[in-house]
Amino acid sequence: MNATIAALTARGLLGRRRSLLLIALPMVQLFIAGGIRLTGEVSTETSAMFLQTFALGAVVPLLGLIIGTGVIGPEIDDGSILYLLGKPIRRPVIAVTKFVVGAGCVALFGALPAVISGFILTGPADDLPLAFGVATLAAGAAYVALFLMLAVITRQAAVIGLLYALVWETLIAGLIPGAQRLSVRQWALALADRLTPEISVVATVGLTVAVLALAGVTVLATAYAGLRLRSLALAGDE
Repeated sequence: MNATIAALTARGLLGRRRSLLLIALPMVQLFIAGGIRLTGEVSTETSAMFLQTFALGAVVPLLGLIIGTGVIGPEIDDGSILYLLGKPIRRPVIAVTKFVVGAGCVALFGALPAVISGFILTGPADDLPLAFGVATLAAGAAYVALFLMLAVITRQAAVIGLLYALVWETLIAGLIPGAQRLSVRQWALALADRLTPEISVVATVGLTVAVLALAGVTVLATAYAGLRLRSLALAGDE
């Protein structure tokens, strides 16, 4: 972790036009949650379905894509990353620092609004806000790591990431049982299911598998991004 890189990354991520999307997505979620609550009493099952479908299924993947590619993608596109790579800083430290900043943004713009949405809909009933707060944070961190890695590997990371979020997570993993075992969303749902025993949250994988998968993807993707930064520096030197 490097404090200087963290500050520069946060400034670049939050100071660009993409920050409007980071604010707009959770605001839309909160607005819809408020609208649902105004219609009358909301059951915990309805609240869980909303958080599962909208917060975890749509907002968090898009936030992960915007943040994961945004923490390093612009620097690679304009070539300024080479100045950073020219400093005596280990490449894994750069990748880890950018991941930590990204995970922090996911916590702020993804997990916190999920918790607030849960409280708006049903209050603290059955620990629903906490459960989906943990689930969205875990899923968001995994998405950030994946899309950070993609941004280092290819300049088409935004397109590939969007296809992954829309096609794989939403369509394929939502319809094909076997594919669900390779879905970040399904892994996160297993966490929510465990933390809300009184509510039926449909998860297709077990808790142990989900925790190992989320941790493994997050760590391995971040580590691989650090390794690829080494070859990126060599390519730039050439």
